[in-house]
Amino acid sequence: MRINFELNWSKQKLNRVAIIFLLILFFGLVLNCGFTLFPSWDLQSKYVAAIDIQRGMSPDEIAELLHKHQIIQSKNSFLWAAKLLGVSRHLQAGRYEFSGRINNFSILKKIAAGKVITEQITFPEGIKAIEVASILQEKLRIDSVEFVNLVNDPEFVRSLGIQADRLEGYLFPDTYQFYTDASPAEVVQRMVYQWKQEFNDSLIARTRQMQLTVHEILTLASIVEGEAVLDSERPIVAAIYINRLHRGMPLQACPTVQYLLPEGPRRLLKKDLEIDSPYNTYRNVGLPPGPVNNPGMKSILAVLNPAPVNYLYLVANGDGTHTFSRTMNEHLEAKKRFDRIRRYYRQ
Repeated sequence: MRINFELNWSKQKLNRVAIIFLLILFFGLVLNCGFTLFPSWDLQSKYVAAIDIQRGMSPDEIAELLHKHQIIQSKNSFLWAAKLLGVSRHLQAGRYEFSGRINNFSILKKIAAGKVITEQITFPEGIKAIEVASILQEKLRIDSVEFVNLVNDPEFVRSLGIQADRLEGYLFPDTYQFYTDASPAEVVQRMVYQWKQEFNDSLIARTRQMQLTVHEILTLASIVEGEAVLDSERPIVAAIYINRLHRGMPLQACPTVQYLLPEGPRRLLKKDLEIDSPYNTYRNVGLPPGPVNNPGMKSILAVLNPAPVNYLYLVANGDGTHTFSRTMNEHLEAKKRFDRIRRYYRQ
């Protein structure tokens, strides 16, 4: 009986030892696997690595890209880590930055969550759509041709709820944070959404009071934006063009002609005023077909609240200010004064 008890105790002891050994072996393998799949390392001091993961890239291609930029040490361990975490099919496109102490886990977590770099871009008041496209191509590598085509696509424009054929005037100038993998459509939608937020119900109500359409207000505002430099003059400039409209006079607005010049803006020549285009307000009475730039809120508000003046003419003084006149004779005198000043400074 004693012998059987000792044998049973010995077996239990051996089993415990075996279990402990297997547990140690198991945890050893886990730790080894962890160190293999999730090793930590430091990027070079003060070094920030940036990569662009393109849409449609496979995990293998992403691993190759990361290894090429010395962000990961082993492509195989990165791919095995992605499978173990179950994120192989969830790696998102975009531009990513890595710095400091990193490992496969932190890299995969960032890419799977889509924590891409954002680019801050400021579009100034009065910028044209084609200039927006150029900035986007430089900053976000967006295809400028595709962007301009979208802006000028009537079907796409109306899908955004805009009653116009083009989006010139509706791309609100502001400072934006864009994801670096943003598409042309996403950028357009963001800028138009911001315009809708700014052109609120009270401004729409004021537009109706003036018996004008939103499109007409934006067109006038774009002319004011292109003409006025000083904020204090914007309501006066707006009043001049509204007064001319009411009298059936040609607007004769230089910004509408500048819009037609691919190499502009520059000093207008006599031949420029003869360009055959519905945008040329020297040849055509009334408003051009649409805005000639994307005006800011100050110019929009100036049109909605024009100064109570009866001026019909303006002459730029060359220093950002204007001389305003009520009659043609006053206007011609103002032009003569400016011409004398210009000739003096040319000497």
